[in-house]
Amino acid sequence: MINPESFIHQLSAAGINLYVGVPDSLLKSVCAYLTDHFDASHNVIAANEGAAIGLASGHYLATGHPACVYMQNSGLGNAVNPLLSLADADVYQLPVLLVVGWRGEPGVHDEPQHVKQGKLTLPLLQTMGIAHGVLSHDESAAAVQIQTAVDYMLRNRQPYALVVQKGTFSDYQPSSAGRPVAPEMRREEAIRLIVDNIGQDAVIVSTTGMISRELFEIREALHQGHQHDFLTVGSMGHASQIALGIALARPERTVYCLDGDGACIMHMGSLGIVGQLQPQNLVHIVLNNGAHDSVGGQPTVGLDIDLTAIATACGYQYVERVTHGEQLADALFNAQHNFRPAFIEVQVSKGARKDLGRPTTTPRQNRDALMDNLRAGQTGPDGEQ
Repeated sequence: MINPESFIHQLSAAGINLYVGVPDSLLKSVCAYLTDHFDASHNVIAANEGAAIGLASGHYLATGHPACVYMQNSGLGNAVNPLLSLADADVYQLPVLLVVGWRGEPGVHDEPQHVKQGKLTLPLLQTMGIAHGVLSHDESAAAVQIQTAVDYMLRNRQPYALVVQKGTFSDYQPSSAGRPVAPEMRREEAIRLIVDNIGQDAVIVSTTGMISRELFEIREALHQGHQHDFLTVGSMGHASQIALGIALARPERTVYCLDGDGACIMHMGSLGIVGQLQPQNLVHIVLNNGAHDSVGGQPTVGLDIDLTAIATACGYQYVERVTHGEQLADALFNAQHNFRPAFIEVQVSKGARKDLGRPTTTPRQNRDALMDNLRAGQTGPDGEQ
């Protein structure tokens, strides 16, 4: 296994002094080391992976030194456009070192949303013409790979990707506790309260990660079905638009989006689309703990920006920020009896139960149960099976 400190020291010795990206569970030890040893101007947790490529490109233009962009392989989807239309050799020819966590690697068990991404990670890099290698678990061999990558970038002024398998990096325990979160309410407690305080016919679209896992287990504990819920197990940042699509097509149903701060920030422009379309049956709830909780707890800017002011500016009609259960119950009541779309920011503490499970139903089973529920009682073309 590779020591994260040694890995970063080798990159720094090669002239890389900016690290930017979106955290990944396979890279959490590297991200934790960066958080402990680099200030915010040299370790930037970006809104999304495409933005990270842009930031790295600007850094190279200003300094002549490539930056390191870290991401999960799912993030390659966000990065394809700037990699091909900005950094590519046929355009500006800008070097950037990609460190890519290989979720869903063929032959390695992983969650369903990672399977296709895992199969296509290396072929996608090949198709994009990005030179790449799978990072060795051996430190000496990895050091040679790092030097090869740096030499290639500087010689050709093109991106290079180091693909990281599960278990490549040794564990690193961060010394920094991160920004404390004042609210005493846990995220799972907030979700349980939401489930208890919305109509029985309401639809919930939950974002990827812990939020969907906790919603699933709450339904199980209450002996309720899952036919009212869409668990967005992948597609980080897009839950609000899935919820919007359902809300526009089924105006008679109230739709709740359970979002995370990292996911909301990743594609924040979606707030403006909701505000423009003014769906009267949509309640957008952001569970904000200021962290990428599902991949190691690295910080977001969620607690440093005013999400409620942004939602107001985007056109949400009822906007509230809450920090404890009684406030949340009141906000849910008000959201049901005031103009919508509604936006509720719920500030919660970091962390999840260590025994938190994963959905036992497949994505297709989840899809079919929700679609059957949405179509029940519908007449005419929209309601046909």
